[in-house]
Amino acid sequence: MSEATTLTVRVPLAIARRPGRATVIIPVQQAGQEHVQMTRSDPALVKALARAFRYQKLLDGGRYASITEMAAAEKIERGYLGSLLRLTLLAPNTVEAILFGDACGGLALPALLEPFPVNWFCQNGRGPGA
Repeated sequence: MSEATTLTVRVPLAIARRPGRATVIIPVQQAGQEHVQMTRSDPALVKALARAFRYQKLLDGGRYASITEMAAAEKIERGYLGSLLRLTLLAPNTVEAILFGDACGGLALPALLEPFPVNWFCQNGRGPGA
């Protein structure tokens, strides 16, 4: 059997308030210089991803022993928490597309909360079962 491994994805970002909407600002480094890049990402998707990775970090860190315990402590429904945690299984290029606002036109939070293949190749439509 192979050992379980953990992949950590860190994306430095800030959320700036603009009239009528929140905008994600991502620092970009090129040739030793850093500048910010404005995106048109969906704030609901970005917030859901941030929460999912936060909850996963709390589980991995041992703060909560189970999803049930965390749901009770965070005062959210266990099923919804499980759906959010599933977002941590999205392929890295899908997460990046969401953060940069390049996600497919039909990609919305309700669709992402539905079950999807955990195999990254299948998520991208390049593998069996896609």
